[in-house]
Amino acid sequence: MISIYAAQGFTRFHPLTGYLGEMVAEFTEGQEWPEGVEVECVDTGLDTSTGGRIHSAKSLVSDGTFCVTYADGVADIDLGALLDFHDDHGRLATLTAVRPNLQWGVIDIGEGGAVEGFTEKPQTSTWINGGFFCFEPGALSFIGEGSTLERSPLQDLSAEDELRAYRHEGFWDCMDTYKDLVTLNDLWEKGEAPWLVR
Repeated sequence: MISIYAAQGFTRFHPLTGYLGEMVAEFTEGQEWPEGVEVECVDTGLDTSTGGRIHSAKSLVSDGTFCVTYADGVADIDLGALLDFHDDHGRLATLTAVRPNLQWGVIDIGEGGAVEGFTEKPQTSTWINGGFFCFEPGALSFIGEGSTLERSPLQDLSAEDELRAYRHEGFWDCMDTYKDLVTLNDLWEKGEAPWLVR
């Protein structure tokens, strides 16, 4: 995640850690980041919710637009375009919407149940939260100590007309299962990782 952002000009990072946070801190301290990149882990507690983690770090991000992302999703996202979209609409928050590929092939069924064809793992037509966000400091008032970002904070921002969705049409995938781990590692090892920005 840090590399995706750093390759596009971001320089200040605060991984919000919990479970195995000491390993994340050890990893980040041992990396040679590009010149000017600063990484400081913030231990936000073992069982803290997603919104609670951001709430814990609010003093670090209260001076202007800030970005948040989950650590399990990768994309070939143009972060400059995301920020431009965020700046242009003037609301407190932007989430990135993506249309992932289904895990399964689908069947085209015609009249009388006739199987007319197959499509292997097509892209869904439904948009989901891709986990790359931009926030203004005012959004912090929607994010409480025990809140789950995906619930009340985003729902309340939406209800107040303070949330917009940036549609990312490119590559996006997340690492939620062992199968995801194998798939993404295979892409990395082959040098075919679409999210790799040099």
